[in-house]
Amino acid sequence: MGVDLSPPSRSHIHCLNPTTITTPFHSRSKHHSFLFNPFTKSLQTHLPKPANFSMYQALKCSGVEEMETHKRNSMSLIFDHHKIDNQLLQKMEYDALVWSSLHGLLVGDTNSQRSGRVPGVGMIHAPFSLLPMPFPESHWKQACQIAPIFNELVDRVSLDGKFLQDSLSRTKKVDAFTSRLLEIHSKMLDANKIEEIRLGLHRSDYMLDEETKLLLQIELNTISSSFPGLSGLVSELHRSLLHQYKQHLALNPERIPQNSVATKFAEALSKAWSEYNNPRAVVMVVVQTEERNMYDQHWLCTTLKERYQVTSIRKTLAEIDALGELLPDGTLVVDGVAVAVVYFRAGYAPSDYPSESEWRARLLMEQSSAIKCPSIAYHLAGTKKIQQELAKPNVLERFLENKDDIAKVRKCFAGLWSLEDSNIVNDAIEKPGLYVMKPQREGGGNNIYGDDVRETLLRIEKEGSDENAAYILMQRIFPTLSPAILMQQGISRKDHVISELGVYAAYLRNKTKVIINEECGYLLRTKVSSSNEGGVVAGFGVLDSIYLV
Repeated sequence: MGVDLSPPSRSHIHCLNPTTITTPFHSRSKHHSFLFNPFTKSLQTHLPKPANFSMYQALKCSGVEEMETHKRNSMSLIFDHHKIDNQLLQKMEYDALVWSSLHGLLVGDTNSQRSGRVPGVGMIHAPFSLLPMPFPESHWKQACQIAPIFNELVDRVSLDGKFLQDSLSRTKKVDAFTSRLLEIHSKMLDANKIEEIRLGLHRSDYMLDEETKLLLQIELNTISSSFPGLSGLVSELHRSLLHQYKQHLALNPERIPQNSVATKFAEALSKAWSEYNNPRAVVMVVVQTEERNMYDQHWLCTTLKERYQVTSIRKTLAEIDALGELLPDGTLVVDGVAVAVVYFRAGYAPSDYPSESEWRARLLMEQSSAIKCPSIAYHLAGTKKIQQELAKPNVLERFLENKDDIAKVRKCFAGLWSLEDSNIVNDAIEKPGLYVMKPQREGGGNNIYGDDVRETLLRIEKEGSDENAAYILMQRIFPTLSPAILMQQGISRKDHVISELGVYAAYLRNKTKVIINEECGYLLRTKVSSSNEGGVVAGFGVLDSIYLV
């Protein structure tokens, strides 16, 4: 889940200063004195000039430059990727492809029919950006600092069954998938089923808005947060390239943050397994029948086994229905093996439930004593409608007491509205480019943009149905445009891109004891600015890392 980006349309993406690069996009505003788009400009430092210094341009940062200079005596030169010498570029691309192949930065190849079923068959490098993307250090720290607060928020929301049911009550009437999830949740409430051990492996996604310079949340993923295995590898790849080509690039590899999310997620799974207190039990990864992103998952399971000596098994929902049983004491047994932790890498989309078999499996797991990651309540807490409800005035105060924490969370909220707000709906019809329509879906490719927003809203109004309850409206975020080099299927492509930062976090609690509550690493997804799709595995976006500036 969560492998999709939500970019602005081509007509709404702008560079601050169109004279810095050649681009068809025009300046949106002339009132900014400084914009963090370092790839279109460069930073003057005391480092020696590289051989190809002609690609660099001086950037006068006024007060920001003084602030950054105060933090450190010198900064690395940032450059426009598109101006790298072609011969040097070809060598870097070749070395990057070799590194990816040798270090497991891989996905299944769509040209191989068995690549999503059989490991080692039809492998290809994961799509990636050749070099890291500059990102303001202050916003990076902000995203990391609020990760534990969001963990606590999800946990508290999950315990308020009435809030979840009430908030989604209209949605379930028009959304069959959400209705089935709520049905399972209701059964757990009626049975007074209490999840004493709760594990969350989350990822909160953000974009940096160009005009306001605010880091705004896109969504909070509470189920199947993708790429904890591969994201760290991209950071290592970029660090390796900066070391290898330091004389040409003059970039400091240490400005790429350490990214140990695979290790930290594996540690959280192992500690949850320990809390379950059955040494013969396993971690069960719930997977799709075909999974081209299996190596991302295998990285996590291999780390779990090699570092923490915890065994994992992989099962589809259909296999769990066929092979699973619930013992009288609540133990979940699948294929003769007791399950301590259920880790969902499937089950987040309607397509994962093609028959009643899959729904029986989901209910069976919820009824068991196994630790669910996520539980049905955690899953619901991550829906778009709950995100919108939490953004309403005074709702955060229902779940959080600390005023500073509330302010930090609220600061990163974009505009979020119910379609019951007629004023907002009318504004969205008049100016559809400023809004995104979001259904209660995960996994990408479901949002509605541009003129389609107007057409959908007008159709819903004309039909007079309750379909409006299936969506929320979100402020459209306009991130900065940057030049980049994208590597896909062994071929490089120069283009202008936007990026979305995802910060991973782990939360583990046993009754009143919080065992883990920490930020764990990050994912940067970069995509061509002109596409509304952003799935990495689908080929629209690429994996990336950040370079702190």
